[in-house]
Amino acid sequence: MTTLPKRITVVAAAAAAVLLATVAPAFAHVQVSADKPQAGATDVTVQFSAESESDTAGAKTVQVVLPDGIAPAQVSYVSGPAGWTLNRTQDGYIVGGNTLSVHKEVNYRVKIAKLPDAATSLAFKSVVTYGNNQADRWIEIPQAGQPEPPHPAPVLALQPAAAQPSSAAPSSAAPTTAAPSSAAPAATKTAGGTSATPWIIAGVVVLIVLAGAGIWLARRRTRVT
Repeated sequence: MTTLPKRITVVAAAAAAVLLATVAPAFAHVQVSADKPQAGATDVTVQFSAESESDTAGAKTVQVVLPDGIAPAQVSYVSGPAGWTLNRTQDGYIVGGNTLSVHKEVNYRVKIAKLPDAATSLAFKSVVTYGNNQADRWIEIPQAGQPEPPHPAPVLALQPAAAQPSSAAPSSAAPTTAAPSSAAPAATKTAGGTSATPWIIAGVVVLIVLAGAGIWLARRRTRVT
C-alpha cells in the first residue's frame, strides 16, 4: 500500500515535466509595445524585449523585418544594450554588438517616423542570433481565432487613426451686397442737398394767393363801374 502513492507521485512528476517541456517554448517571445500605438501616429517610440533561450551562448544580434508601410529609413535607434547599434537592411534593420551573457534578455527601443494610416496591427518578424551562431526565428504571424503558433512574431495592436479635420476650402465667392432700391425717392434733392418739395408748395401757395387777389380786384372794379 505504501508503494502505490510513491508510484502515483513519480508518474505525476514525470507527466508535469513532459507538459512543461511541451509548453515552455510558448513562453519565449519577442514582446513589443509603443508609446503611441495608433494608426498614423508620428515619432513613435517602439520598445522590444527579446528573450534569450540559448543555454550556451548569449544574444549578439536581433534582425527585424519591418511590416508593410514602414520603410527602413523611417527607423532610428533610441537605446539598447551597451555598445549595440542599429544598421538598416533592405527590408528592416539589425541591432547588435557585443555578445550578451547567457539568458540575458535583449531590451532595445527604436523610433519610427510614422505608422501606416490604415493599419490595425503591425507584425515585426524578428530573428535572435546568439554568439554560437544559432538563432531563434520569431516570424510566424498569429491568426485570429487560431492557436498561437510555436514561434509567433511580435505584433503591435493599433488604435484607429485620429479623425482628420475637414479639408473643405472656404468659399471664395465675393460677399453679396444689397442691390440699390429702384423705388423713386420721396422727394428730389437740389444740388445743395436740400429737398425741393417746400419750394414747390410755397410756389403753389403764392399762385393761389395771386389768383385770389386778381379775382377780388376784378369784382371790385365791376362794382365801382
